[in-house]
Amino acid sequence: MSEERTFREIRLEKLQRMRELGHDPYQNERFEISRSAQQMLDRFDSLVGESVKMAGRVVSYRLMGKAGFAHISDGDAKIQVYFRKDDLTETEWELYRLLDIGDHVGIHGELFRTKSEEKSIHARSLAVLSKALEVLPIGKEKDGQIYSGLSDTELRYRHRHLDLIANPDARRMLLNRSRIVTAVRHYFDQAGYLEVETPLLQLEAGGAAARPFLTHYNAYDIDVKLRISLELYLKRIICGDVPRVYEIGRVFRNEGVSNRHNPEFTLLEFYESYANLEDMMVRVEELFKHVAIEVFGSPWVKFKLTEGEIVDEGESGEPEFLEIDFSKPWRRVSLLGEIERHTGLTAEDLGSLENAKSALSDKNVVNPVTGKRINPDDEHNLGGLIEKLLEVFVEPTLQEPTFVIGYPIETSPLAKKDPNNPKMTRRFEGYIRGREVCNAFSEINDPIDQRERFEQQLGEREKGDDEAHPMDEEFIYALECGMPPTGGCGIGIDRMAMMLTGADHLREVLLFPTMRPEKKDVDEAPSVETES
Repeated sequence: MSEERTFREIRLEKLQRMRELGHDPYQNERFEISRSAQQMLDRFDSLVGESVKMAGRVVSYRLMGKAGFAHISDGDAKIQVYFRKDDLTETEWELYRLLDIGDHVGIHGELFRTKSEEKSIHARSLAVLSKALEVLPIGKEKDGQIYSGLSDTELRYRHRHLDLIANPDARRMLLNRSRIVTAVRHYFDQAGYLEVETPLLQLEAGGAAARPFLTHYNAYDIDVKLRISLELYLKRIICGDVPRVYEIGRVFRNEGVSNRHNPEFTLLEFYESYANLEDMMVRVEELFKHVAIEVFGSPWVKFKLTEGEIVDEGESGEPEFLEIDFSKPWRRVSLLGEIERHTGLTAEDLGSLENAKSALSDKNVVNPVTGKRINPDDEHNLGGLIEKLLEVFVEPTLQEPTFVIGYPIETSPLAKKDPNNPKMTRRFEGYIRGREVCNAFSEINDPIDQRERFEQQLGEREKGDDEAHPMDEEFIYALECGMPPTGGCGIGIDRMAMMLTGADHLREVLLFPTMRPEKKDVDEAPSVETES
């Protein structure tokens, strides 16, 4: 029998003893709290001697004869509690002796300082509110430094409750993400946008190039898809003369998992009548500045660059810090111009798929930092090839906030054509630290053009592109009823949280990221550090 199972058996015996004492921890339904731990610590000198009630988890425990100590954490802060046999009933003292790290307790007592001047509660009564049957990876604190009891990344992501218990950084990340979403709402509410909700289950999942998840609607006996975007329904609302709308919602894309992709993620999309691409750039700049100041108190955000990140003109070196001032305007560059700068391929070279393939072969284009090159034969249209050049050669260099403007028509079926170059569209993507953070258009409002674009996409689907955009007759009908000139933008909330918190992996800002199912015996518990 494993050591962890032995600890569990000991805890089960303690639980049984508590029940024999007439105190079942799981029968308690509530406990009245007068102050949080942080409130007591912040105002301690003015509260000394006051009777208080608090509840929380036991995170340290010391029994010394007829007295003892414990630190109780309510999630936001912890405070020491002093227990003395003479101050408790016989049953309560026995309950104290049966405590384990991880149990939840309720305390009633007075605030005082110990001989070592530590802020504490002198317990006058004790209630056990739940019994932890598993050993928890609660970290240790030494010389003001907190040492986590849980460092296994796989375990942290798979059992996030343990991560939240053990790692203060995980709790801060959760808090900051929540505050970021709140700040986003504040910005759009103050700007006169209306927040709406649109369907998750859709007959045609459009608005992005992605494979949807499929399910079946029993009531109507029809196959439906989980949405991959918020776009088409929001633009139908614009067609209903609601001039400014936004939505923050979950979307689902049946694709790979990486440090910047998760099949289920949170997306922000916003649309504004009588606005264009340039207006959307201003909105994005204002939004990031607003959120940074509201959540972190400053437009400056500091990132620790990971080894291999391109930091200046194609050079890479040892990890260093990058500071970004979100109060400054973002760089604005053209997609074709950046490709030429980093590959030598000119607009003429990229004038057709045949020219592009020939130029790539002749010039032997390779990324000097990563050593990556692309195989032009893998791409079946010019737009796909151009975006592959962006991914391999341009994206890694975009450390400072940058708008890349002008995307191919083949990969932008919902964006207006560029009147100066009909092969390109009025579309931009925003990048920070080499990662895409937003995607925006001057939206098509010509129903004839939109139908033709969808038909072209159907042709790509027939050639085997299962991410090509479907035909959506309901959306076309809405356009035929009239949609004003409109600017629209999508921002991944998860990536936004990554950028503003300095996280290196998307899973750090997701409470429950998608994980491959764990292979283990049904009764096997997660392996964590044992008690000492």
